[in-house]
Amino acid sequence: MSIDKVRRFFAEYGREKDVLEFPVSSATVELAAVAVGVIPARIAKTLSFKVGDGCVLVVAAGDAKIENAKYKAQFKTKAKMLTPEEAVEFTGHAVGGVCPFALPKDGGVTVYTDVSLKRFETVFPAAGSSNSAIELSCDELFSYSNSAGWIDVCKGWQEEQE
Repeated sequence: MSIDKVRRFFAEYGREKDVLEFPVSSATVELAAVAVGVIPARIAKTLSFKVGDGCVLVVAAGDAKIENAKYKAQFKTKAKMLTPEEAVEFTGHAVGGVCPFALPKDGGVTVYTDVSLKRFETVFPAAGSSNSAIELSCDELFSYSNSAGWIDVCKGWQEEQE
């Protein structure tokens, strides 16, 4: 199971007990927010896109949406979400549990973290299943996910700030 791979991944850092498993689904931002008990914006959703022969994962705040113009400027291609089958193929995780941890070493996956997350002390990304999460600081998320960088490809979340 994917959550077991994620637990083993976090065991390397002594954090396997920090993986939360819920008796209810956390497969969407809204469900995850209810399961965790936080506002939806604090759910760190992992969006998966096809880029060339590989894929990129963009970890963004739960209230953020991809802005096509920013995405195209960053990745030099249109945003094309992975199919559920491609998500499993590239990441090893099924839709609803896709996360930036325990990814295949040679899977052609590059992780980026979106600046929409930086307004929170901690966020909750999935942990490999549709009923799991882990609470991490943004710096921990960046580090554990081996993020290639902080990027700004989302919209919709700034309105909350004004």
